Amino acid sequence: MSPAASFDPSKAYAQQEEVFFNDGREAQLLDHVQSRPDIEKLRGSPQKVLAAIDEFGRQEKYLMNIGEDKGAIVTRVIHETQPKVMVELGGYVGYSAILFGNAARAAGAQAYICLERSAEFARIARALIDLAGLGSFVDIVVGPSSHSLRALHASGRLERIDVLFLDHYKPAYLPDLQLCEQLGFVGRGAVIVADNVIKPGNPPYLAYVRSSVETKRRAAKAAKAAAANDHDHDHDHDGGGGGGGVVRGNPELVYESELIQSFEPTGIPDGVEITICVG
Repeated sequence: MSPAASFDPSKAYAQQEEVFFNDGREAQLLDHVQSRPDIEKLRGSPQKVLAAIDEFGRQEKYLMNIGEDKGAIVTRVIHETQPKVMVELGGYVGYSAILFGNAARAAGAQAYICLERSAEFARIARALIDLAGLGSFVDIVVGPSSHSLRALHASGRLERIDVLFLDHYKPAYLPDLQLCEQLGFVGRGAVIVADNVIKPGNPPYLAYVRSSVETKRRAAKAAKAAAANDHDHDHDHDGGGGGGGVVRGNPELVYESELIQSFEPTGIPDGVEITICVG
């Protein structure tokens, strides 16, 4: 897959500030969109709702969306993969759920599940997703990603993920992928797409998806020994985030991984890691 050759500065978002989210701008975005005099023209149109979100990001305040350039990379993955089930970790205001949910629906997907930790962000995302006409297709699950993944598994609502999009808390990329492996969500043919692997970067995640099975086996063995040692010295330790248990993943899975260079919506260089489970 070819990287984006250049960035169009006329489409650049406002520059990212020191505080760039959860300061009220998300509610301002929703108000901006809902107060538009042409809102009826937006209703039922994913493209027009996305354009309205982009307009706010360019003219008002920066939004931590995937943007057009990297979004086009993921959309191509969806068209090529034709997933039955796509899961997104980190919904924010719903931009990616609208863009990828629309692409997944057009490709014949049966479900698009968006996990978002913040109830406020989920509220805003739902409103924008509904406006785009995707409310009956995109399912938003609110709560910490690891808890939501375990709950989806326990309830039987989720058995396999064909395309997994990671765009949430960066240190959670690796443990959440390993949790998906452990729960059996990720198997041969699955595609994992990780955003922001250059800005801000995610060395532990990249090292894992680019590692050989033997390297992952050794790391898993060392982690198991360390966990056993910790247990011997601390009998009160619950072993993994609120009673969920230690996440070990499945080191036997074979991945092929590629970095596609692109741009943040501000024009700053970034990249998307596309990983295919081949065995």
